[in-house]
Amino acid sequence: MALVLNEEQQLLRDTAMQFFQERAPIAQLRKLRDSKDATGFDRALWREMANLGFAGILISEKYGGTDFGPIGLGVVLEQAGRTLAASPLVSTVLLGGSAIQLAGNATQRQEYLPAIAAGECLLALALEEGPHHNPTHITTKAEAEGSNFRISGEKVFVLDGHVADYLIVAARTSGKENDRNGITLFLLDAKTKGITITRSHMVDSRNAASITFDNVEAGNAQVLGSVDGGSDVLDQVLDIGRIGLAAEMLGLVQEAFDKTVEYLKERKQFGVPIGSFQALKHRAAVMFAEIEICRSVVLDALTALEERRNDVPLMASLAKARLAETARLVTNECLQMHGGMGMTDQFDIGLFMKRARVAAVTLGSADYHRDRYASLDGF
Repeated sequence: MALVLNEEQQLLRDTAMQFFQERAPIAQLRKLRDSKDATGFDRALWREMANLGFAGILISEKYGGTDFGPIGLGVVLEQAGRTLAASPLVSTVLLGGSAIQLAGNATQRQEYLPAIAAGECLLALALEEGPHHNPTHITTKAEAEGSNFRISGEKVFVLDGHVADYLIVAARTSGKENDRNGITLFLLDAKTKGITITRSHMVDSRNAASITFDNVEAGNAQVLGSVDGGSDVLDQVLDIGRIGLAAEMLGLVQEAFDKTVEYLKERKQFGVPIGSFQALKHRAAVMFAEIEICRSVVLDALTALEERRNDVPLMASLAKARLAETARLVTNECLQMHGGMGMTDQFDIGLFMKRARVAAVTLGSADYHRDRYASLDGF
């Protein structure tokens, strides 16, 4: 398949580009940050995004979605990355919605998917338990008690956890703390007795939370998928999330690069634009080449998801590692090319750097994914 967008995907990209530039510019992120907004994103804007079909892109029309597919969501995330738009696209659509579609039974799908597509239900994946991404390191326990379970433990770095209506919780029902087998997913109301949520303000002005589970009761109806079979679902959900984050970072680095090229044309030293200096031209050329490679990598990864290819795990790790490294390179270079002014809050380039740092480690750093890629490829 050629690595190009078809006509419908191009139309969706143009619609998303116009929407985010007009309705969610970088100025909105600054407003949310400076006002210490309790939600961390604009709920009215989220409803507008849902009305445009963004929240239901991965959801079947049977459940009120548009079923536009992974490439469709990828182009939306890329445009969101260009304006650093804060929204529940990653937490609710990429991770939460995908988990319910992959593992939910008929009742769960009918109950939650239409609400997600309508922008009425927010989800958060409560997975991480340490400072580094490790989806099999699960010490949170779900002990059987008759036909129910009692969940106890603590989760960290739960994206949008403080505003989520429901939590998808990875807990251990058997095995040791690093075993792949023995993990079960539970779909819990965030207001359930015994759940304590503490919001964290991250450096990129986005939201995460630490969540404690103290003897939380969960029934069989709240199991997502099968008991002890959560890892198979998590693998697929996390790969969808990683590719989506790579698409967002692609938009981020492209916008940071474009802004810097404009600055190089405007800023003058010794009576000439600094963009005429050969050293800066070379550095800009390196960035341009890296971004173009990343564009192909991300589109191939999205295509792998769309076509349900067997190499999705490989492509997910390739895309996440490549974009994490490129995002660091580009944002570092862009800030340096802006000079001392780039370090001030007057310029947006510092906001791109901060978001790049957080997105790069979310769902696995470049180092994590290089190691995973090698393992998957038999090394």
